[in-house]
Amino acid sequence: MNGIPLAWYNLLHERTRLLVAIAGVSFAVLLIFMNLGFLGALITTATNFYTQFNAEIFLISPQSLEISSTQPFPIERLYQVAGIEGVEAAMPLYADYMLWRNPETRISRAMFVYGINPEDPVFLMPELQTPAAQQILRQPNVVFIDSLSRPEFGPQTTGLETEADRRQVTIGGQYTLGGGFAADGTLIMSDQNFRRFFDPRPLDLINVGLIKLAPTADIDRTAAALQEQLPADVLVLTKTEIIERDRNFWIQTTSIGFIFSLGVAVSFIVGTVIVYQILYTDIRDHLPEYATLKAMGYRNSYLFKVVLQEAVLLALMGYVPGLLVSLVLYQLTVSATAGSLPISMNLGRVIFVLILTVLMCGLSGLASVRRAMQADPADVFA
Repeated sequence: MNGIPLAWYNLLHERTRLLVAIAGVSFAVLLIFMNLGFLGALITTATNFYTQFNAEIFLISPQSLEISSTQPFPIERLYQVAGIEGVEAAMPLYADYMLWRNPETRISRAMFVYGINPEDPVFLMPELQTPAAQQILRQPNVVFIDSLSRPEFGPQTTGLETEADRRQVTIGGQYTLGGGFAADGTLIMSDQNFRRFFDPRPLDLINVGLIKLAPTADIDRTAAALQEQLPADVLVLTKTEIIERDRNFWIQTTSIGFIFSLGVAVSFIVGTVIVYQILYTDIRDHLPEYATLKAMGYRNSYLFKVVLQEAVLLALMGYVPGLLVSLVLYQLTVSATAGSLPISMNLGRVIFVLILTVLMCGLSGLASVRRAMQADPADVFA
């Protein structure tokens, strides 16, 4: 009997029920993959722009929540750190939202704006590194637009003219950055243009201070020295620390992270219930056979193993279709969002969901196996 794959035969006995079970597990797996994918995209898009900042240390106000909701602080703080050992450059960054009018639909939408000194190498994007790009940024009412901005903002053609906060504006070029969940699109303009658009805000109040260090400088030691020199109205963070700070804000503080995490939990419960119903029904229909096995001398441990084997087989058969459909939906999501939502599969997620699926089906098997263990051999002779 040990050589006969009883669990496999039990599953194949009712083909329709098996297909329903596989579909149920696949659906739960798909939901888990999609929720984890969106959560991963949230983490990525919330902080990926930091990789394009040409700085190792950041100065922000302690009242700032994340990059799109920073509170201004005096630019004098940059002057104070310029002479500290290890600091190669201290660059101001201005940030705020303004309304951008789609020239085709005439509908205005909020777009996130970065203001920089064209002379400062604030960003690492090659599109902004050329002298020609710097010259374009110096022109009045000229901006660079993110190529990953949502299509709702309209065409991104160089030379196109439209309105931003009721002021004429011209697109001088494009770059690739991404705005994350806080912004559907971003612009980069010179600090002088930033002053024009956001008048009467003065340029002596900045949103972020970017500190570029010398190649030989120790990041942590320099950050500690900066924090010691600066007053309490400025928080000094390394790039790793500010990325972690923003991630924690979006995942732990906002409802977005909670919603996707709850989606994973609900999907797990749904899959567990579906598999439990399938296994319980299977055991109920084969109760005389289980009773016969017990009458032949097979112990409860053998029945326990058979039911768990069925659960694991269902997990594996349902996991594969769920994974394949998830890959397709991931690609469709990237295409539908023009790459602004970088949802992608990785090996860690594949393994994690596989473990969750086996655990999900295993718990269902443990809950339903009691029925088989309660089978009475006397039922065979009833």
